Amino acid sequence: MIDRIASALGSKADDYLNHTSTTIPKESIHIPSSDSVQQYFGGSDRNNRVLRNLQWLHGTGRLANSGYVSILPVDQGIEHSAGASFAKNPIYFDPARIVELAIEGGCNGVASTFGVLGNVARTFAHKIPFIVKINHNELLTYPNKFDQVLFGTVKQAADMGAAAVGATIYFGSQESTRQITEIANAFAQAHELGMATILWCYVRNNAFKSDKDYHVSADLTGQANHLGVTIGADIIKQKLPENNGGFKALNMGSSSYGKLDERMYTELSSDHPIDLCRYQVANCYMGRVGLINSGGASGSNDMAEAITTAVINKRAGGMGLISGRKAFQRPMNEGVALLNAIQDVYLCEDVTIA
Repeated sequence: MIDRIASALGSKADDYLNHTSTTIPKESIHIPSSDSVQQYFGGSDRNNRVLRNLQWLHGTGRLANSGYVSILPVDQGIEHSAGASFAKNPIYFDPARIVELAIEGGCNGVASTFGVLGNVARTFAHKIPFIVKINHNELLTYPNKFDQVLFGTVKQAADMGAAAVGATIYFGSQESTRQITEIANAFAQAHELGMATILWCYVRNNAFKSDKDYHVSADLTGQANHLGVTIGADIIKQKLPENNGGFKALNMGSSSYGKLDERMYTELSSDHPIDLCRYQVANCYMGRVGLINSGGASGSNDMAEAITTAVINKRAGGMGLISGRKAFQRPMNEGVALLNAIQDVYLCEDVTIA
C-alpha cells in the first residue's frame, strides 16, 4: 500500500512521508484513534445521543473504528450551480446515486442538502450517516452575492434521521456576525436533539487577496477553526493551507487588523505543508475536535492530488478528508476508486504522524 502512495506523491514522496515536524510536537496533538469519541468527547457537555451519532459516524465504512473519517459532500448543486457541478456526470442529478456513491465508496457519511437527503431518507437514512447541510450560498441572484443563508430547520434534519448537521460560515465577511450567531444557535439545537455538528470554516473577504491568496493561509484559516470549535463544532472542515502570513499582510502600512505574535510564524509553523496543516489542527483544541480537509476541485490529476492531501492531513494530525467533486465528477467506479485511495492513506500504518 505504501508503494502506491509513494508513487502517487512522485518527487514529493520522501519529503512528505519522512518529514519531521519541529514546530508543534506530535506529543502535544490529540491523535485520532479507535477510542476518539470517548476520549475527546466523553468528558464534554455532549449528551449521550450526540455521542452515539458521533460513534455511528466513526464506526461506518472502510475506516470504521480507526479514528479517521472519509465523507462524501455533494452540496455543489446549490453552492456552484447544479448544471456546472453535474454536467460532467449527469447521473448525480439523482439524489439516490449520490448516496449510493458514498455507500459503494466506503465512506463514513454523506453530506448534502435538505432536498437531496430528504428525498431518499426512508431508503438510506438507516444505512449510512446523513449529514444535512443547513445553509448555503446560491448563485442565481444577480449580480452574484456570497452569503450563507439557512435553507431549513435543525428539526427537519432530526426528523429525517440525520446523524449530524453541517454548516458554512464565511469568517471575515461582512455577513459573518449574523452567520456566527445563526449557526451557534443551530448547533446548540442540534446537540439538544442528539445530532453531531460539522462546520465548514471558510474565510472570505476581497481584502484577503493581495500579493497571494490568503484565503488559504494557515494563520487566517487556523483562527477560523478556533472560532468554529468555540461555537460547538464537533468536526471542522477546512481547506488545506497553501501559505501563511495573512494577518501580517493585512497589517502592512497604517492598517490595523486582528492580533498576531511573530512566534505564530517562527515557532508554531514553517513553510512545510504538513506544518501549516498542523497549525490548523492546533487551533482545533490540539486535535480534540477533528480536522478534515477538503479535497478541492476536480482537475487533470485528481488521484495524486487527493492522496497528497490525505497524506498531509494525516501526518499533521488531522482526522480525514471530505472529498466531493473529485469523486462525483467521474464515472461511479472511478469515483469509488478515488475514495478508496484516500481511505488507504488512513489505513496505511506506514503513513505516520510527523
